[in-house]
Amino acid sequence: GERPLAGLAASRGSASWTPLIGFGGAPFTLAAYLVEGRASRDHLAARTLMHADPGAWDALMTWCARLTGDFIAAQVRAGASAAQLFDSWAGSLSPADYRARVAPYSALALSIARRAVSPTTGAPAPLIHFGTGTARLLADMRAAGADAVGVDDRTDLAEAIAVLDGAGPGPCPVQGNLDPALLAAPWEVLAPAVDACLEAGRAAPAHVVNLGHGVPPTTDPDVLTRLVARVHGSADWEATALAGWEAAA
Repeated sequence: GERPLAGLAASRGSASWTPLIGFGGAPFTLAAYLVEGRASRDHLAARTLMHADPGAWDALMTWCARLTGDFIAAQVRAGASAAQLFDSWAGSLSPADYRARVAPYSALALSIARRAVSPTTGAPAPLIHFGTGTARLLADMRAAGADAVGVDDRTDLAEAIAVLDGAGPGPCPVQGNLDPALLAAPWEVLAPAVDACLEAGRAAPAHVVNLGHGVPPTTDPDVLTRLVARVHGSADWEATALAGWEAAA
């Protein structure tokens, strides 16, 4: 139909393919789920294991790193043109604990993922390292070896860009960081926020516009389509979004 064709054309631009981002949970997030065995606010059991039994922690984190590294690599070999290592729970860690007991395993996962070549691009996929509540960890996340760092919606994007630029050999591409809560706000509120995110991202050498966390399940798909159209500066695509799925069927 008109709507999906418009979206595909706009997202791929002049390329003959549409970009797809692969995805994998970071070792600490996987380990936290395994150790906690349930939802957790502070991931206390995982953090306790980290300190109480370093040998078990190393074995678990190494296993998680290899598993998620291989999983991302499989997605790249299947055609993903970029990939993201997603650390949902790293924000519960102190910078010292992250550097000593988590970052080396994220680096291992990224190094495994980097070995894969995407048939879409004929090259290894650029890798993004993202976490939530990780404003204090951004420099360390960059040091783990990704090509870009994702910024959550709790962190000022301009400040994050400045921190990352000062933490490594040259400026760092970023991803983020529109607040998902804005997706349910009126367009008159959401549109300026999108523009502000775009403007802040211009300070980075490259900016992957994204939310600062996941899409709420109640989000209207038309809002997402209109948001992407605005990012692309496509009035035609935005008009298609406003027509809605039903009208385009």
